[in-house]
Amino acid sequence: MIDSRAIIEPGAEIGEEVTVGPYSIISADTSIGDRTWIGPHVVISGHTRIGRANKIYQFSSIGEAPQHLGYDGEDTVVEIGDENIVREYTTINRGTLEGGGVTRLGDSNFLMAYVHIAHDCVIGSHTIFANCASLAGHVTVSDYAILGGFTLVHQFCRIGAHSITGIGCVCLQDVPPFTIAAGNRAQPHGINVKGLRRRNFEEADIIALKRAYKTLYRSEMPLKKARERMEQDNGDHPVVRELIQFLDSSDRGMIR
Repeated sequence: MIDSRAIIEPGAEIGEEVTVGPYSIISADTSIGDRTWIGPHVVISGHTRIGRANKIYQFSSIGEAPQHLGYDGEDTVVEIGDENIVREYTTINRGTLEGGGVTRLGDSNFLMAYVHIAHDCVIGSHTIFANCASLAGHVTVSDYAILGGFTLVHQFCRIGAHSITGIGCVCLQDVPPFTIAAGNRAQPHGINVKGLRRRNFEEADIIALKRAYKTLYRSEMPLKKARERMEQDNGDHPVVRELIQFLDSSDRGMIR
């Protein structure tokens, strides 16, 4: 199932039932899990570990050196989980020593064409990156987040779980979980109600999040007071607690 025109360097670990298309190149230090499909003209380099049943389409580049002036050839890593779809011309760069050395992608993610994942990014599971969405270095994207086409995320920002960004959104600060963000620069536009219902969140969760959103974004309270009010009103509700914990751990600040 490996095309005779593909180049597999000695030392590469290839699992069972792996398909590799013509003119793809897999370097010596990579590991490819069982039942992964790799199309033509794909380059997988560096210390890259790819799990089971992934689909990687043509002209993608995974594990190449980071676009970082301080990088000096260190043996850093890309780790990719299981059942991801990586479409054409996607680039995923390996980590840097100063960023922990690993760029990580979880399970069951869908990266559409021309997506860029820079060094030291950490992507959860079940995310969707529409065409040309791009992350700078050290970005974290949590589970079930959806990035609209041409979304750009500044380095060290976080995109919270179950959030969604609009087309051409420019995120210069953290996007809280469960929210809709749009614009350049990104601004909040409510709770991602459709997405939450699609994932079988209880109506009580959605009501609690709407109440917290109104406190956070429409009350005109300073952030500290808004956080205190959220704690008082619904601080014991799990989804509101998750939102509060996200705010408390923000280094870059959040869109507001």
